[in-house]
Amino acid sequence: MTHDVRWASVATFATGFEADLARATLESEGLLVLIRGPQVGLFGAGFQGTVGGGVELLVPSPELERARALLDRDD
Repeated sequence: MTHDVRWASVATFATGFEADLARATLESEGLLVLIRGPQVGLFGAGFQGTVGGGVELLVPSPELERARALLDRDD
């Protein structure tokens, strides 16, 4: 039996680095996370700088409020 996962946007970040920090926070709490945005360039996320359109973090929709609370706690 397979289950379709509906993903919900938690936040959008200006840089890949900021998105990676938030992803690490959520994953450390056991949440599944997807990152949607441009591919990282030749020199990696540390050199990426600001990304036009941002980098979006998504979590399974039932975990949306928990994810937002975890990210708010870290601010």
